[in-house]
Amino acid sequence: MKKLFAANWKMHKTTFEARQTAAELAGLVSGKLKADREVMILPTFTALAPVAEALRGAASFLVGAQNFYPQKQGAFTGEISPGMLLDVGASFALTGHSERRHVLGETDAMVGLKTAFGLESGLGIILCVGEKLEERKADELESVLERQIRAGLRDVAVDVDPQRLVLAYEPVWAIGTGLVAGAKEILEAHAFVRRMLVEIFGLSASQMRILYGGSVKPDNASEIIALDNVDGVLVGGASLKADEFSRIVLA
Repeated sequence: MKKLFAANWKMHKTTFEARQTAAELAGLVSGKLKADREVMILPTFTALAPVAEALRGAASFLVGAQNFYPQKQGAFTGEISPGMLLDVGASFALTGHSERRHVLGETDAMVGLKTAFGLESGLGIILCVGEKLEERKADELESVLERQIRAGLRDVAVDVDPQRLVLAYEPVWAIGTGLVAGAKEILEAHAFVRRMLVEIFGLSASQMRILYGGSVKPDNASEIIALDNVDGVLVGGASLKADEFSRIVLA
């Protein structure tokens, strides 16, 4: 099972900037990337095709999308379908990111619909889960994670290809704040996520990757990656510069 280093560029970069950054990153890690690692870039919709083109021929690189709507087509102004993402070179997509949940109002039910539909449509999915600061302080970590995981995976087939389903634990209080969950906190959360996956999917859960996200930087990446049940990282701000993200990928 390869460690996954995913770069969520959020609402940043023009098509020119995205293409340039992707090409620079591929050049920086070329010939240096460990055999057990792969890299994914998740740019804006407008930059998906240019990034896919820039990474053409780059070994162990994937392209993912940040969002989609759970329908093949129709009168859904402003939305984009899984088929459209696949058409421009994306092979994965995020669901349940905290900004979609807490800024843009997506419910657990919608996250579940998108996760199942995306997988059924041929995309790999990175399902994001995580608690807010007040929930952690109230000792609600496990109840929040269980609610989000059960709802997010409710309609996913038990025999889903484990390589196409990734979970990302992102404590909301650590995203973009500079705060990072400690090793003990990450270990406890990831162990709970793994137990939930085993309960739902059985033996194949051991092949499903669990990523950590939340203020990952070059100076803490290697420590986080070395933790049990941490199969990669989902990186926001520190992935916007090729040289900075390359140091995370090569850590």
